[in-house]
Amino acid sequence: MALKFINLRFPIYFSKKIAGSKDSKKNLSRFIIFIGRVSVALGIVISLITISTGIGSKKAIKSSLSDFSGELTIKSTRSNSSYNSSPLDSKNIDFNKIKSLQNVVATQKFITTNGILRTKDNFAGIILKGVGEDFNRSRFDKFIVKGKIPQFKDNEVNQEIVISQKISKDINKGVNDSVVAIFAKEEQKQIYRKFKISGIYKTDIKMIDDLYIIGGINHARKVQNFGTDEIGGLEVFLKDNDNINETAIDIEKFIGLKNYIEKITEQFPQIVSWMEIFDTNIALIISIMLIVVVVNIIMILLILIIERTNSIGLLKTLGATNGQIRAIFINYTLMIMFPGLLVGNILGIGLLLIQRWYGIIKLNPENYYVSVVPVDLNIIYIAGVSVGILVVSGVSLILPSYLISKISPIKSIKMS
Repeated sequence: MALKFINLRFPIYFSKKIAGSKDSKKNLSRFIIFIGRVSVALGIVISLITISTGIGSKKAIKSSLSDFSGELTIKSTRSNSSYNSSPLDSKNIDFNKIKSLQNVVATQKFITTNGILRTKDNFAGIILKGVGEDFNRSRFDKFIVKGKIPQFKDNEVNQEIVISQKISKDINKGVNDSVVAIFAKEEQKQIYRKFKISGIYKTDIKMIDDLYIIGGINHARKVQNFGTDEIGGLEVFLKDNDNINETAIDIEKFIGLKNYIEKITEQFPQIVSWMEIFDTNIALIISIMLIVVVVNIIMILLILIIERTNSIGLLKTLGATNGQIRAIFINYTLMIMFPGLLVGNILGIGLLLIQRWYGIIKLNPENYYVSVVPVDLNIIYIAGVSVGILVVSGVSLILPSYLISKISPIKSIKMS
């Protein structure tokens, strides 16, 4: 048993000796090893940046959508593609049981109706989203860039509204300015409402910022001819949006047959399709980086074998097996990678932290739905990148290491 234990430790022990020897540093092709380490470091840096910003972007976009509209929305089955709400069948909804679900944080009632904001010189097509006392101010507050959110009451008609920064520029109106809204329904005359702009928001989601204004629910009720207690829908905010499917199934039990539940991903399918591109890009970039790293590491292994042909012959003469010698050179090659792994992680994490703290790299929100490159740092995939590169490299070295078995002990010693 002792001899077997020594045989198992021998490749690791010998690898460390070669790596630490002065002779090794003199004879090895330093340039090739340097290139190999640089490729490993670059592979780590690019992989970390790709994963962190890709996942960060997806989370940031989902967070903006969820904070504006909730993760789930309950609507009437009479609803159509129009932005005008249909009355929700509130009688068959158990609001208390929905609110008591473990994953539900809050709910808010709303009614939507489309119209036009008009000034002397400009106009903008809008959707008025009427909300009441249960409006989730805490989650919407992060979007406010100027002014404030009004206090919306269920039993009062509030003249204040919040408009997007995009609409504000289109109509050239700001906080505390007045603006006229025009609403129209079939078989109705045009309805005029004068509003005071209380706040300006920005979500960076183009299809929201281009259209939505936030106002009191009673204005929307009057425009839509809803009854005093009627609502157009109920938005549900969750603690954990990873469990959105399970929570949607639970909520369906309490909404009756005349209503249905819609996920945020179903409300904005074009954004979801766009986010799926992130997964493809992440996989593609990491695959390319792995190929580059593996090719360089295999090149280093082959150079090490060629440079130490006489050592291989001597080890075989002393009784070392081909498997042990292969293990020595694979271990040695992986040890050469460690400086590259360390430098790559330091640089990658450092650059990501700088971006996270200072937001140096900006984006066009009309194209990317975020104005600053978001960063999501997670210890699991940070460690996973390094471990993954090591494992893939180690496995990739097995086949080229069989070159060692072709080396004749007698010929290699004569050549030395």
